[in-house]
Amino acid sequence: MAGGAREVLTLQLGHFAGFVGAHWWNQQDAALCRPTDAKEPPGELCPDVLYRTGRTLHGQETYTPRLILMDLKGSLSSLKQEGGLYRDKQLDAAIAWQGKLTTHKEEIYPKNPYLQDLLSAEGVLNSDGIWRVKSIPNGKGPPPFTTATTPKPVIPTEGSIRVWSDFLRVHLHPRSICMIQKYNHDGEAGRLEAFGQGESILKEPKYLEELEDRLHFYVEECDYLQGFQILCDLHNGFSGVGAKAAELLHDEYSGRGIITWGLLPGPYRLGEPQKNIYRLLNTAFGLVHLSAHSSLVCPLSLGGSLGLQPEPPVNFPHLQYDATLPFHCGAILATALDTVTVPYRLCSSPVSMVHLADMLNFSGKKVVTAGATIPFPLVPSQSLPDTLMQLGEATPWTPLSACGDPSGTCCFAQSVVLRGLDRACHTSQLTPGTPLPSSLHACTTGEEVLAQYLQQQQPRVRSSSHLLLTPCKVVPPYPYLFSSSLGQQGLVLDGPPTGAVESIPVLGALCSSSSLNRTLGDLAKDLAKLDLRRWASFMDAGVEQDDLEETLQELRSLAQCYQSGDSLMD
Repeated sequence: MAGGAREVLTLQLGHFAGFVGAHWWNQQDAALCRPTDAKEPPGELCPDVLYRTGRTLHGQETYTPRLILMDLKGSLSSLKQEGGLYRDKQLDAAIAWQGKLTTHKEEIYPKNPYLQDLLSAEGVLNSDGIWRVKSIPNGKGPPPFTTATTPKPVIPTEGSIRVWSDFLRVHLHPRSICMIQKYNHDGEAGRLEAFGQGESILKEPKYLEELEDRLHFYVEECDYLQGFQILCDLHNGFSGVGAKAAELLHDEYSGRGIITWGLLPGPYRLGEPQKNIYRLLNTAFGLVHLSAHSSLVCPLSLGGSLGLQPEPPVNFPHLQYDATLPFHCGAILATALDTVTVPYRLCSSPVSMVHLADMLNFSGKKVVTAGATIPFPLVPSQSLPDTLMQLGEATPWTPLSACGDPSGTCCFAQSVVLRGLDRACHTSQLTPGTPLPSSLHACTTGEEVLAQYLQQQQPRVRSSSHLLLTPCKVVPPYPYLFSSSLGQQGLVLDGPPTGAVESIPVLGALCSSSSLNRTLGDLAKDLAKLDLRRWASFMDAGVEQDDLEETLQELRSLAQCYQSGDSLMD
């Protein structure tokens, strides 16, 4: 791998994970297609960590995500399971069977107009059935973006998005997609609803061997595999799939980092008792089993609670989103994910997944919370010290792990990333001799400003911080969620807007927080109140009463790890 990249293999398990993952890969793709006049310097983030180079049967270079994704029958819409880069109709025509054939055709989903536009921009399917991809400069990603040659993209509307593949603009390798045919994505029957169902999938030789084959394919071509990141639905049966996948990775690839992102869609409705009880059970079983086999587990949700009592979705001052739309929720969570994963994707002095996990998960604290400020509220006339001072003593980021209001809680360790601010505003711009409003204004580098601010906020906490010039890209098909007060680079304007927002600065954090004491404890209390005789179908899926009691005990033990006062510095 060029440059000695420390490769990461991504596993994407479930349909909401598909929404988050599609936005995540679109943002990686947008970062590869940097404009020729880009202000940010190249090379802060290493795309080879997430991507792999390859070659089609016709000798064309490809650059595709190092990805294995699992979803249910009916979830791909017009996307082919084998992807689009390597298809070859000439091979199909070479089948020599002369006997009688019976053809069974499934309904063909119409391709989303956005994807039709994408295909016309990036390649062409020739009359000989061979897909001709535009050349890849220096073997890295799609061709450079220039307004003169690339047509203006069709922006997908919320109504046109049925499934995550309707807006995925990244071509996948044929080994990426693994379909679970025994369960349906649509309809009321044949759903993957329970943790035990998900566990049993990877106990079947067919699916286990398919996953192992794909793992071996990607892992064997890595020079230095640092680990795996799992994007996994936590609210449905995919929590069981994720638990078995994490167990497999833990057993087969000892010593590698395994960071699991447990994903939950927005707020739920009280009028659906079975779904809510299943969501509670799947979340509890998922967190316990995933934490047993992962280096780190982080729930990600825009909802306010993991328990049975619904809480309103979180609020972002400069975003207007619909919490009932996975398309919107997935975009926001992907932006947070793109920021908090920066440490193990850096070109220079990266922090490995194992070291990041070790810093955050001491004393059994394998579950962490996430938070983000999207976008970071910088006014063009202000400096970073000015903005941080205005934030005051309040937690500077919006919580994204459904753990409620973080006020009054303490942090044991944290990893913080601030990205997308021009270097000129990193330090104070006050003229010499002007009295300094704060000690932050005396700092000589942006890194020093951020580190000192975090030290002032949490004096006894072990903090790791990174400051990047590279912003988060939010070009279509990213939904337009931004208030009219933001400029093209996501800065807060004091005048009229200057055009559509294309990139934004983001502050993101992973925290080992005492809020998890309350959250996990409340989850255990909700679980203990359940009359399981009413939910026999969950138990029928492969979970026994002893499993429930063990999960309950493990949840309580996890919660106790986060009691206030159990600080690293004590």
